[in-house]
Amino acid sequence: MTVRLRAHHLLCLLTYVGKGYSAAFVANYDAIAKRLGRGEDILIVSGPDDICAPLLGEPEPHCLRESAAGRDELAARDVEKLLARPIRAGARLSLDAATLASLRAAFSAGVTREACQDCEWAGLCTTVAAGGYRDVRL
Repeated sequence: MTVRLRAHHLLCLLTYVGKGYSAAFVANYDAIAKRLGRGEDILIVSGPDDICAPLLGEPEPHCLRESAAGRDELAARDVEKLLARPIRAGARLSLDAATLASLRAAFSAGVTREACQDCEWAGLCTTVAAGGYRDVRL
């Protein structure tokens, strides 16, 4: 199977420690982290993805807001530079150990953090990265 991800969720996955918007959101995210940990590949999508799924039933899901799309653009640009490959809708990739290590090193160094500006989770992500990614689920 393939996990459908929007570009900025490539960054969110790096520091995911089981916190989220709701119990359903966390359960879904945990399942996605397990799938990726087993080696499933990723298909980059434009707009809501598999992580967003539990939120789409809300009256005004933030996944549909312009701010989320803006984060996707910034994250795609930074990750493309880092990995030297396209990170646009339709691109496929896998998060092997070397790719995860590269992404985490860049995230810790602030190289790929522009998309995180004004994100409500930025503080938690900074703490997780500063702690050496202890307790991450992927």
